[in-house]
Amino acid sequence: MPNKSAKPAAKATVSKPAAAKAPAAKPAPKAPVAAAPAKAPVAAKPAAKPAAAPKVEEKKVVTQRQGFKANEFVVYPAHGVGQILAIEEQEIAGAKLELFVINFIKDKMTLRVPTAKVANVGMRKLSEPALVKKALETLKGRARVKRTMWSRRAQEYEAKINSGDIVAIAEVVRDLYRSESQPEQSYSERQLYEAALDRLSREIAVVQHSTETEAVKEIEAQLAKSPRRNAKAEAAEGEADAEGDADDTDGDDTTVADEAA
Repeated sequence: MPNKSAKPAAKATVSKPAAAKAPAAKPAPKAPVAAAPAKAPVAAKPAAKPAAAPKVEEKKVVTQRQGFKANEFVVYPAHGVGQILAIEEQEIAGAKLELFVINFIKDKMTLRVPTAKVANVGMRKLSEPALVKKALETLKGRARVKRTMWSRRAQEYEAKINSGDIVAIAEVVRDLYRSESQPEQSYSERQLYEAALDRLSREIAVVQHSTETEAVKEIEAQLAKSPRRNAKAEAAEGEADAEGDADDTDGDDTTVADEAA
């Protein structure tokens, strides 16, 4: 009898190890894999960055060009009216440089100006019609001639011509203009007058869509309306010019003439 009761006890001990194997199969740890969808937003971030880059570059290009475009007429202070033929890139010392290619037809000259330097050199757009009208009105005013040495006045006139300011250039034309009844101009004075007249007529012609010949006629018509100087003032001016020319050397006159031309 005692041996029969011992057999069931042994069976009970065998069933315990079977129950212990159940925890060994652990499928539960696979649950964290479900967190993978959280990585999707991280992959989307790099795609957004390249889209913003072209906008920044485009804004930089527009800022450098100051609104100037190809085929547009512009005023370059040292040379007057020119036309932008193209906007090109050149590589200088390993760096890319964007340039305006400007053609001055009358001078038979082509100039390349870095787009980033247009503000420094004073390049500007053509004057508005209202400003052109103001310049023409300036021509009708009384000439204002300083009683100083001609060499000093010549420098002031030249600075006005190369300023690119259409009203200042009109003042030079007005002050240096001589009617048939007035004394003849000296060589250097005539050179400056013609340089100022050329700058003024070229811009007026482009703005008004006319020829330079027509622009010159309009300028001369306005000058004819200016009040005539009295004989005393003309004589005083003639004496001042004579003294100035006597004090100036031939080299000075040549320099002024060459720079004005």
